[in-house]
Amino acid sequence: MTALLAIDLGTESARVCVYAADGATLGRGESGYPTVFPHPGWAEQDPEDWWRAVVSAVRAALAEAGSPAVAGLAVATTASTVAVLDAAGRPLRPALLWMDARASAESELTAAADHPVLAYTGGADAVEWLVPKAMWLARNEPETYRAAHRITEAVDYLVWRLTGEWAGSRMNAVCKWNHDPLGAGLPDDLYATFGIPDLRDKLPERIVPVGDPVAPVGAAAREELGIHGEAVVCAGGIDAHLSLLAIGGARTGLVSMVSGTSTAFITEIGAPVFPPTIWGPYPDALNAGRWLIEGGQVSSGSVLTWAGEALLGRPRAELPRLIADAAALPPGEHGLLVLDYFMGNRTPLRDPRLRGAVLGLTLASRPVEIYRAAVEGVAYGTRQVLESFVEGGVPVDEVYVSGGIRHNPLWLRTTADVLGRPLRLVEGDNLTLRACAVIAAAGTGQAGSLAEAAAGLALPTRTVEPDGTHREVYQRGYADYRAATAATRGIAHRLTTPWGSEVPV
Repeated sequence: MTALLAIDLGTESARVCVYAADGATLGRGESGYPTVFPHPGWAEQDPEDWWRAVVSAVRAALAEAGSPAVAGLAVATTASTVAVLDAAGRPLRPALLWMDARASAESELTAAADHPVLAYTGGADAVEWLVPKAMWLARNEPETYRAAHRITEAVDYLVWRLTGEWAGSRMNAVCKWNHDPLGAGLPDDLYATFGIPDLRDKLPERIVPVGDPVAPVGAAAREELGIHGEAVVCAGGIDAHLSLLAIGGARTGLVSMVSGTSTAFITEIGAPVFPPTIWGPYPDALNAGRWLIEGGQVSSGSVLTWAGEALLGRPRAELPRLIADAAALPPGEHGLLVLDYFMGNRTPLRDPRLRGAVLGLTLASRPVEIYRAAVEGVAYGTRQVLESFVEGGVPVDEVYVSGGIRHNPLWLRTTADVLGRPLRLVEGDNLTLRACAVIAAAGTGQAGSLAEAAAGLALPTRTVEPDGTHREVYQRGYADYRAATAATRGIAHRLTTPWGSEVPV
């Protein structure tokens, strides 16, 4: 029997699954790694930690599966987690994690540029993306930038570790590097405008569409990982973006909402729209001839982790009791409002300098009420994103929900109630891992296309209906959320600028 291997490099750990050809799970593995936060708004990891975690997780998954021959595999990672490497592939500095917002000034500079490819990004590059991070390195660590042989995404780093080849995912290139698959490709003139004219030379030379084969796993990696079989690596991409492949494939009006540490909103449309409140439309990023749309909350589940563990001091094992106690409170009676912008706002405001807030505190406020308000604040942020889709001409007919939200019944229920629409909760598997299995099936010829593989390996769902009795309370709460965002925006910007400095942190 041959198997398919899926690798998902997340914010906190590498997760691996071994699948049979029919999608049955044969084995799993997981291994974590630390994140360092050197300054407010900064977040870093060591790429060598990623690889050690991948090796550990792959070996565990294969051992549980009985060490089957691997026909193919695919890798997905967080987007815009950027490694800076020398010619031997060794890190020159810690990688800049996706949530790292140090390049806010550089992101603002991209908004002043006039270039046709920026129409695909809402007129500017977001603070999280590879290009502003490369600009920051060139301006703030010029010696490291000059010494860098590669400035690349985590997914491309892992593909190189697996195969020895530098092959960039077309998804990442289109969505995060300003690559134009319909025109000139990588925009050297735009990079020059941004002060990084040699960036192309530091990116992978080969750009591969999602699902296409890259190369077999190399001999050294095979031995380290314990892999045998053909083991063809097929081009993956961005974890949340690939989730469309795990729910039957992309179709207009279907939105995949992946809610974990952050929340990503992904959909595809047949004809482009260009509102400034979305990321995209990205041409050919997932499926040729289609346009990918992205929205996001940069902090969602992480806000709830902060509220429960850091602020309230509850051990992780006690969080289910806190969640249950908060769920027992009537909505709206706590008199609190939480703004979820702890690491800025992705969309629709596209403002990395927004900050979180807890409003309405009194000496009578209880920890359980603060947690409840944090859940509601995250749900209001979700509504803000989906409303921006509809207002921008992006259809939202079905919302498929997955990720860590499925383990927090209060978060899930509150989201349905605040949105006032049913949610299709994806049952069982990690969507990113399932999507990687779809990619490997298509890339190795076990399915005729990505669409065929997606249809055959789709995960089941159940429907979460909203409770209409809370509609008025949440309407009022959402209105307050929007008003408080506008009222605190200037203060948040001042707080992100050190005293006596014009440079935001």
